[in-house]
Amino acid sequence: MSAALADMGVLSPEMTALLARVAAEDGPLHDPTTLPPAEGRAQSERANRRWNLDLPAMQSAHDIWIEPDATLGSARLRIRVFIPHAAKPGAVFFVHGGGFAFCSPESHERCARVLAIETDMAVLVPDYRLAPEHPYPAALTDVVASLRQLQSSPTIFGVGAGPIVIGGDSAGANLALAAILHEHKVARPALAGALLFYGTFARDFTTASYRDFADGPGLTRDKMQRYWQWYVGDRDVGLDPLACPLAASDQALAALPPLHLMAAAVDPLLSDTLILHQRLQSLGRRETVTVVPGVTHGFLQNTIDLAAAREALSAAGQKAKEMTAHV
Repeated sequence: MSAALADMGVLSPEMTALLARVAAEDGPLHDPTTLPPAEGRAQSERANRRWNLDLPAMQSAHDIWIEPDATLGSARLRIRVFIPHAAKPGAVFFVHGGGFAFCSPESHERCARVLAIETDMAVLVPDYRLAPEHPYPAALTDVVASLRQLQSSPTIFGVGAGPIVIGGDSAGANLALAAILHEHKVARPALAGALLFYGTFARDFTTASYRDFADGPGLTRDKMQRYWQWYVGDRDVGLDPLACPLAASDQALAALPPLHLMAAAVDPLLSDTLILHQRLQSLGRRETVTVVPGVTHGFLQNTIDLAAAREALSAAGQKAKEMTAHV
């Protein structure tokens, strides 16, 4: 890690205070990845409730169900739709994180609402199937199926026809990028862009940030190893770009729509975003990467308490506006 990144990797006072508050409120808790999946999932949902208070007002917040896509093998899916006041045509299709195993549209509701306000577009959050009960590629097929439904029939969601930006955080960023690669391979219509927040893009636990932040704070290497085990089992997916997008060919990466890359400085997954950015640069692409100093993985959940979270979503909203301005 460079000296500059090392300096950014020191927790900010606000992040330090927030972590101390959470520890005091929760007391000792089991690592949710060591519990049976349903128990870990329930604990995670309870922990996320504190981040979903004082919800910003929307013109509409509702659920739409879509039927299975037999060609993909997807499930019947619930999509949570957040439409801000004076929404422009088009939408942000946001895939929530949670290690492929935890979280939901409800756990990410405040984040999604803030993003809707910042982009001036509807934000749709699919409730895709979770591992380990539904391992790879179940989540990806659900994401692709719901994205196709949005592209073909936006009005069923209450959304005006227009440009679509895909996004996601953590495992959701993996699924968002994998969905783009999947759809490019079968010549589906291109998206306007992608907002990728602190993604996990490879099953490689030897990177610099995995070494530096193996024990957290927050996300740890052990947790990520268990998440990946739940998602792909013992399969060797290192060369499968739909599981590990960093395995994508140069040709596939060169064909991606514009990307907004953002990472947290205190995060085992930091290197995943930096490596992706390096590959894009080597191909002559012009994306920049934003590393938010002093914050841990998942900090976008903390829009009530952290100015850094609000500022990061504001910056993402501006990028989404640029991506959709001429589409």
